Formats: sequence, structure tokens, C-alpha cells
Amino acid sequence: MLHYQIEFDDYRQHLVHVTVRFLADPTQVLSLPTWIPGSYLIREFSKHIEAVKAYDEDGRILQIQKFEKNKWRLFNTDHELITVEYDVYAYDLSVRGAYVDQTRLYVNPACTCLGLEGQEDKPIEVEVFLPPELKHFQLATGLEHKSLVKGRHTLKAKNYAQLIDSPFELAEQTRFSFEANGIAHEFVVSGKHAMNAQRMQQDIEKICSTEISMFGTAPFENYTFMTMATGNSYGGLEHPNSTSLITPRDDLPKADEPEEPSKDYQRFLGLCSHEYFHSWLVKFIRPENFVNYDLNREGYTSLLWIFEGFTSYYDDLILLRSGVINQESYIALLKAQIDRYLQNPGHAIQTVAESSFDAWVKFYRQDENSNNAGTSYYNKGCLVALCLDLGLRLKGSSLDALMRKLYENAQNGIQVNERTVFDLCQELTGQSWLEQINHLINTTDELPLDQLFPEFGLSFELKNEKALPFGLKVADKPEGGVIQQVRRDSAGAKAGLSASDVIVAIDGLKASEKLLEKYSNQEGTFTVFAFRRDEFIQFEVQGGTIDLTTVELKVEDQEKAEKWLKA
Repeated sequence: MLHYQIEFDDYRQHLVHVTVRFLADPTQVLSLPTWIPGSYLIREFSKHIEAVKAYDEDGRILQIQKFEKNKWRLFNTDHELITVEYDVYAYDLSVRGAYVDQTRLYVNPACTCLGLEGQEDKPIEVEVFLPPELKHFQLATGLEHKSLVKGRHTLKAKNYAQLIDSPFELAEQTRFSFEANGIAHEFVVSGKHAMNAQRMQQDIEKICSTEISMFGTAPFENYTFMTMATGNSYGGLEHPNSTSLITPRDDLPKADEPEEPSKDYQRFLGLCSHEYFHSWLVKFIRPENFVNYDLNREGYTSLLWIFEGFTSYYDDLILLRSGVINQESYIALLKAQIDRYLQNPGHAIQTVAESSFDAWVKFYRQDENSNNAGTSYYNKGCLVALCLDLGLRLKGSSLDALMRKLYENAQNGIQVNERTVFDLCQELTGQSWLEQINHLINTTDELPLDQLFPEFGLSFELKNEKALPFGLKVADKPEGGVIQQVRRDSAGAKAGLSASDVIVAIDGLKASEKLLEKYSNQEGTFTVFAFRRDEFIQFEVQGGTIDLTTVELKVEDQEKAEKWLKA
């Protein structure tokens, strides 16, 4: 067994002290992942590792040498009992890193626990020690754990892969437990908040039960939701039997939360639903090349439109099916998803399969050009899932049936490759889906929503609403109108205006978003004055706007709609 000891005595300086004890191989290499499963960006966690030291069992200092950015080597240590210790700087308030201060101790082992190459399959024990003043903190984790003494906890992992995919948190927490389809669940919230715990439990229990019922069984024996409430942060990361969430505290249910959840609360419920669904789709059902991650380098797949896109389709649909939101709210959420797609000019540039493959260099590295050049495998993938579901239902099957087939295959050791969805659609309907699916994922042609929705009782009408003045997305600031995005081929782009320029005047008048709208709707050429960095520049801009397309969805035939909306 490998033994890790984690101490937080220097939490005020955001430091975690880690000690690893093990029997070393003759030339033992220790390494730290460069990325964390479920978040496809090289994050270089080793940059936060400090002061690595090694000792033999008599306490003598050993040579330990760093030879790659995330790897260290020990020499001449054949089966000796070795101790390696180091500090980790932990001040990343996200679901992917580590964060420690006087209010919260949060650790993703992927960025804190060095692994031993060649010993990855050995069982692991982690002892966690709290400083005396923080001994009252409660522990939340998906790992097997016990606490025999206040302020000291023992966690166990089957192997290194389980360890690095199982975060833990120690903090003052609001928590409740419940069962969903006979499976024990725990819901934990830290940070300042005024959550209506009774309402939260009522809704999350419905969501979990609905998802388990859809698949028939769950790939976990227990489950933990860990939520950090903040002012405005938002995100989530899935793990095999837990999820780590961060949310604006205003998104949590309030004491007077209406029967139909507020839009803020719907957003949080959708996040919970999304990450929970990943326990099946990502953590258990995987791309073939993600069965064994190589955490030293990128792992490429063009299938994220399935794994994130299908999950994004089901996260809101599950809210409807579970009875947590009504049909009107679901249609509004779906409309917002379609509007995002329609108002993203990059969907005409990049296919959803390309978006999946390029996640490492594009999706997680958004810049001012991203909206012009790329599409989201979350957003378009969701709508591809919708098209597949409606198309399958017209042939007597459904995406639900396909998901259950994927789950059954994974239980038999068969994972997902480039052909899987094509083959399962044919198996479910007796017809080839090669042309239809290729059209959805490998072209930038418009999705056939206008053809599919009427078959299920929905009218689908495109409209133009508020336009972008000169093709610019501008935010009013005290210093002027700050350009956030410039649409390609717009009047602003052709004049040379760029993102981050600060427009201060147009035709001699102080600039504002309202004034830009007024001038952009007129014919002629206008003089725009702006700062780029600290340089004052003059632009000649032709009048013109870029329309934003939106969709109007209406349920015209309830009976037909229910053939799709109900499980």
C-alpha cells in the first residue's frame, strides 16, 4: 500500500504539505498529471510543486532530480522504504485545482499527489491532518473514508486512477443525505449562503431518481455532491461517484423559492443534472482512447459532441421529466440553446466533430475571435442530440434507447469509437444513418430543426431581434465603449475596429452603446475615435448592423409533443 499524508498547517499561506511513503523500485520515477480527467486543457499542475525532498528509512537525504516538467527520478533505491515530501501552492478557486484558506480546504489529488510510475495499481491510503483551529471542519468526498479522531481523516483509494479522480473538501458545511432508487447520496454546500435545504433535497432527489431510472441501474454504490457557493463563479467537474460544483449563491433555492423554480435556480439544477449524468456518460461510457488516460499529454477525440453534447441535451430534459420544471420552462431553456447556436457565426466555420478534436487548443482557450471561428460541442452537440432523438423517434426508437445500448456495451467492456453511434442507430431502426449523422457532425450545414419540430407538435419560426451596431458587441464603461467582440465582415471590422478598443466618441459626441446603435442604423460614413492600448486612433465607419437571429417555439399539438418530451 502507498501512503500519503496531507497537512494544512500553512493554510494561511495557501500551502499544502504532502508526504509520500513507499517501497521504491530500483530507479523510481514520480510524476504529476498535466491535466485532470473531464477538463481538456494542459494545466501544468507541477508548476505549483515546491521544495521536493527525499529520505531513506534512516532519515538520510537522497538525491531526487527533476528531469521533465512534471517528473522526478530517485536513484539506487531498490525496495527501500522511501519518504518524499513537498509543498503545493493551493489557491485555485475552481473545480479543477486545490484551494486552501481559513474557510475551506479543497484538494484535487490530480494536482497535489505525485504518482509512482510502475506502481499505479497499488492500493492507496491518505491520512489528512487538520490544524487544531480547523478541527471542526467536516469532510466531503466520494472516496471510502473514516474519522477516528477529530481533525484526522483516513481516505482509501483502490489505485492512483481513483485517487486523482476523487476530490475532497474540508469546511463548515450544510449537508443532507437521501436515497435515490435505493442508492445513498450526500449533498454538501460550503461557502456563505442561505440555501433552502428542504427544497434542494426535494428537487435533487427527483433528478437523481429520474436519471437512474432512465439507465436502469447506476455505475456507483454511493454519490456525493460537493458545492461551493460564491458571488459569481460557475462550473462543475464530474467524477465516478461524486461531482465538484461551484455556483453563485443566488442560484441556490431561496426560502421563498416559487413552485416553478426561478431562472437562477434552474441554472443550478441544470448543472447538478449535467454533472450527475456524466457518471454514466464519460466516467463509465467512454471514448475508446479514454479507457486509460495518458495524463502526460493531450488525449484527442472527435467524440465530445456525444459525451458533452448528449449530456447537455439531457440535463434540461431530465428537469422536465422529473417534474422539477414545467413544459413552458423547458421550451424556454431549449429556445435559449437554439438562440446561442444561431447567434454563433462560428457554427458556419467549424463542424462539431472538429470542435471536439480541437478542445485542447480552442474551446478551453477562448479569445475575442472564438465566436467568429468556432462552435461549441456542448451547444451544437446538444442540438445534434435533439435531432437524433427526434429522428430516432420517427423511426420507432429514441435516444434513450441508444443511451441504454451504450451503457449495456460499457458493462460488457465495449466502449465508444467513431462508428458506434452510426451502428447503434442502424441496429435500433434497421436503416442506415450514415448520411444523416455525417450531415449533423461533419458539415456546417444548418440543422434540420425546422423539419423535425412540426412532426412533434412544435412550430419553429426564425426572427431577427436586437442588432449589433456596426457588428460590434460593446459594453459601456466609465472610460468609454469597450469592444468585446467584432463580427467578421461587419462595418466595424472593415473599418479596422478591434476587440479591446475603447470607443470614446462618434462624430464628435461622447460614445455610448445607445449612440452607436443610433448611428449604425443610418446611412453614411461616421468618424469614430477610440483608444487602442494607449494610442488614440481615428476610424471611418460605414453605417450598418448585424442582425441577431432568434427562434420562436410554440407547442401547437400537446399530444404529439408528449411523444417526445416524456421518457
